[in-house]
Amino acid sequence: MTNKIIIPVDFSEYSQNAIEVGCEIAKQTYHDIDLVHIFTDHTNIYRNSIDTPDLIDPRVGMAKRDMQQVISRIIGKYPQVNINTIFRDGNLYEEIKQLTHSNSYDAIVMGTKGSSGLDALLIGSNMYDVFQNSATPVLAIPLNSKKFKKDKVGLLCNFKDGEIDVLKQAIKVFDNDFELILIHINTDNTPISNIDKKFDSFIPHIIEETGIDNISYIVKNQSFFIQYKENISSAIDSVIADELIDILLVTKSKKGFLRQITSENIVKKMAYQIKIPKFFAKS
Repeated sequence: MTNKIIIPVDFSEYSQNAIEVGCEIAKQTYHDIDLVHIFTDHTNIYRNSIDTPDLIDPRVGMAKRDMQQVISRIIGKYPQVNINTIFRDGNLYEEIKQLTHSNSYDAIVMGTKGSSGLDALLIGSNMYDVFQNSATPVLAIPLNSKKFKKDKVGLLCNFKDGEIDVLKQAIKVFDNDFELILIHINTDNTPISNIDKKFDSFIPHIIEETGIDNISYIVKNQSFFIQYKENISSAIDSVIADELIDILLVTKSKKGFLRQITSENIVKKMAYQIKIPKFFAKS
């Protein structure tokens, strides 16, 4: 079976950046790429252009020309990558959900602005809502990520089997040749010796299940939040910066993500605050 990723394309600099990173991934891991443009502003303008060619909406022709320019750039830079294009009418989330349900994609790759304020909220929410509406993982790419790098991959860790499941989903996209850094947020002030014992048990389980053996871990204690008056999101950002993490894996479980910090709605916050590529997946 061919490995594939899907990239929504709106011809903005954000989606163009996602395409660039997606092509880097495809070149390294032999994925095919489906580029999908969805006409969301009017109903059935693409379908009508097929059924009634003499009544083609000019936006259809423009989108096809823009897509051909995208493909030409890809072929010139990544001749080894196989590209397919899809045009659909409808709601972004519903169309992506249908496509990922009927096709086996390893990830949806989406561009996001990665800043603060209203623009980040709107763009981030698009990515988050696509993730919420699909069982397929979403790799969110901020605008400042021009090259695909995976030397260090972080995994938010609460010692759950679902986190290993998310890691396996990420391996389908990135392979497993990276250093894995497990990040545990110690919100209930558990003694460090007890946490170390949990890692001593959990890490061999990861190695057995995934084959990754280059693993380290970081613990952020409650004292960090008291001293620096930080929240969970800030604690995670500090680990990303300190450890030079390239990609962060974020687990969304039906049972609740890191139950102690549900009140922060941590997954949604991280969807809006993208500084490095983040891989959102459901366990």
